[in-house]
Amino acid sequence: MDVNKTVRQYDLDWIRVIATIGVFLYHCSMFFNPFPWHVKNNTIDTSWILVFSLFVGVWIMPIFFAISGMNTIHSLTKRSTFTFLKERFIRLGIPLVFGVFILSPPQVFIERITNDQFSGTFLQFLPTYFDGLYLDIGGNGNFAFSGLHLWYLLVLLVFSIVALPIFKLLPQVKKFSGFHFLLLPFILFLSGVINTLGLGGWDLVFYFIIFIYGYYFFSSATFKPALKSNYKKLVVIAIITSVIYIVWFMIGLPVAGSIQDYLFYGVKVIACWSWLCVIFSLAAKYLAFSNRFLTYSSEASMPFYVLHQPIIVFIGFLIHDLSWPILYKMIFLILSSFSIIMLIYHFVIRKINILRILFGLKGNYR
Repeated sequence: MDVNKTVRQYDLDWIRVIATIGVFLYHCSMFFNPFPWHVKNNTIDTSWILVFSLFVGVWIMPIFFAISGMNTIHSLTKRSTFTFLKERFIRLGIPLVFGVFILSPPQVFIERITNDQFSGTFLQFLPTYFDGLYLDIGGNGNFAFSGLHLWYLLVLLVFSIVALPIFKLLPQVKKFSGFHFLLLPFILFLSGVINTLGLGGWDLVFYFIIFIYGYYFFSSATFKPALKSNYKKLVVIAIITSVIYIVWFMIGLPVAGSIQDYLFYGVKVIACWSWLCVIFSLAAKYLAFSNRFLTYSSEASMPFYVLHQPIIVFIGFLIHDLSWPILYKMIFLILSSFSIIMLIYHFVIRKINILRILFGLKGNYR
């Protein structure tokens, strides 16, 4: 058996923890930037907060799918197909269902009342939660079957089922070469012609390809050495393409279907790919270790992810009409939301078995 498949890669745990904080900050920024969201501040920022949102939005969800693909190969090494699928349904499906029926209704309610789409109390709103499917922010349907921000869990569950026959049939790539640095982002660029459903800044097909890459390429024993030899080039490319993407976006998006539109998408793809490689490279170099903080935060990352958006939306609703400066609101939103989430996790979720399971953790039967 390949030793690389049996040794825990702590750098991946660090990336997951850091990415979870990243998505938390990204959703805090959604309260202030111009993009549609469940509740918006009374003053919108089109400068530094928008720049942050654009930068993080390029790579934040792709990194989750890349890590998920990498973890899949380790999971399948240790588990049978049935056990693997059973674990996925428990660890992903239960938090998703919990989110759909418990965590999503308050968020949809807040969205409806702040956009004058409903008037009344939350209890009066609850019977209408099942009126139509919630398909997008600002739409008419209320039933958030995807769990709103928990769409990632639903999509990952589907990807795991769909890709499993492929993983069983085709062996993992043994050698990651410089050629892959050109081929793989080019395939991602070509996937742009397929438009299915856009979520978190990218199409589902794009995420599926990244998930496949995680399993076949990012998990290769030769991937990290290849990153090391190309690191400086990747950093330069990541910075340049990110600046071009952000400036181009803020100046004005190109006309859909035009040559400029394809160039714009290409720049975004290269920025995403480059940052993924840079992040994996930095983590492999500096974060290949464990400590008590990582042990604690790695377990907390899933409950934190499940709980973070409902808390942000609720705090945002409480302060959205206040006349505070944006900077003060941002600091308050980040600190208060983070504190509430961690207090709930530390003193409640992690201590009660049923809550651990509902939030994607294993039961603690000690």
